[in-house]
Amino acid sequence: MPRIPGARRRLQDNPVVGHKRVLLAAPRGYCAGVDRAVVAVEKALDLYGAPVYVRKQIVHNVHVVSELEQQGAIFVDEVDEVPSGAHVVFSAHGVSPAVVNAAAERGLRAIDATCPLVTKVHREAVRFSRDDFQILLIGHAGHEEVEGTAGEAPDHVTLVNGPDDVDSIVVKDPDKVVWLSQTTLSVDETMETVRRLRERFPNLQDPPSDDICYATQNRQVAIKKVAEQADLVIVVGSANSSNSVRLVEVALEYGAKAAYRVDYASEIKQEWLDGVSSVGVTSGASVPEVLVQEVLDDLAGAGYQDVEEVKTAEEDLMFSLPKELRKDITGKQDARALGGRGR
Repeated sequence: MPRIPGARRRLQDNPVVGHKRVLLAAPRGYCAGVDRAVVAVEKALDLYGAPVYVRKQIVHNVHVVSELEQQGAIFVDEVDEVPSGAHVVFSAHGVSPAVVNAAAERGLRAIDATCPLVTKVHREAVRFSRDDFQILLIGHAGHEEVEGTAGEAPDHVTLVNGPDDVDSIVVKDPDKVVWLSQTTLSVDETMETVRRLRERFPNLQDPPSDDICYATQNRQVAIKKVAEQADLVIVVGSANSSNSVRLVEVALEYGAKAAYRVDYASEIKQEWLDGVSSVGVTSGASVPEVLVQEVLDDLAGAGYQDVEEVKTAEEDLMFSLPKELRKDITGKQDARALGGRGR
């Protein structure tokens, strides 16, 4: 169940050596795929009324899930928990063909909110399996995105959790091996995994385009720039959000003296700020900006009122909503059909 935020405790404005400031990473927060998925659930509730069922968390953020539950969404682990004939939304992380078939067998009216960039990886898995390649899928065991991608070609996929897995990988034909990856991984760690794989399998093929999504890469680039100037980095994001967890790791690797992940501003501990003059702030790709603003408000109360945005990229990509949701209840084209909130 989504966790309720704790009471907002006032952080103390204690003296430090140097000027107190916040380095605010940009880009941060919602990506186009997350925006599309969240709007898809909201639009389905508008069109069909509550309840609308959602398989798994629509995106990995406890606040977003809680907000949608209050609007009438019901989150389930599997489609067999959904009443026959009901509307069910597949999450942004994607599902395997087995899940799609199970929903059809129950007569469910499915709405696929899979991020188009995840769908691209699914198509790559289908294509390479058709050509009888062994697919080395770099990703985290048990993650919904990995399960969905592997489900497209279960007889051809071998999971590689990271660089340390490489030595134990066994392939049938070293001349017919390709790597794909989960979209939300650390770019640096993924490239190290690929490097080690290529040392073992020199004819390893690359995917036709980069699998790690633009938003994951952009947020990691931004936090690298922030981290080298920050005494402390605060990442807003949930524990099951792969890209949020990676941001903490990247911040530490690139120079931050300390880095922590929080769901809510109320989780910031006073002792984190001891002796800290520069605080870096960012958020994972499934985090609404309101949660970042709460962090900035609490830091301002502790004397960190000077906010400097560290921008490393511009993002303007938008995705169309699932086809079932592109018209309003009267049948007219919906204003939000081509890209969610129109940020």
